[in-house]
Amino acid sequence: MYNPDDYPFEIRPLTLAEGGGFLISYTDFSECISDGETIAEAIANGRDALVETVAALESKDFHVPAPNSGGVASGKFVTRVPKSIHAQLTTRAKAEGVSLNTLVLAFLAKGLGHRLS
Repeated sequence: MYNPDDYPFEIRPLTLAEGGGFLISYTDFSECISDGETIAEAIANGRDALVETVAALESKDFHVPAPNSGGVASGKFVTRVPKSIHAQLTTRAKAEGVSLNTLVLAFLAKGLGHRLS
C-alpha cells in the first residue's frame, strides 16, 4: 500500500498573470499538479490530486511509480525562451546542419555531463 505523504513534491509561487497563489507538482507523476492560495492549501490540494491520480492509475491496472522513482517521463517537454535565444539556437542549428531539437538535446546532454551515442 502506498503512502501519499512519501512522494516528493515541488512548490513554486504563481505570478499574478497565472492567478497568484502556489503551484504544487509531484516529480513522480508528471501530470499531477494542483494549486492553492497558500502553501498549506497547495499541499492539501496536491495531496488530494495525488490520491485521485493513484486511484485512477490503479483502476486501469496501470503502474504506480514508487516514491522518488522519478516517475514515468514521456521524453517530451516544452519550455519558453526569449526570442533572441530562439533565433541564436535556430541560426546555430542551421550552421551545424542539424535540427533545432537535435542541437538543444546535445546542449542539454553536455550540460548534464552525458554523451550522446
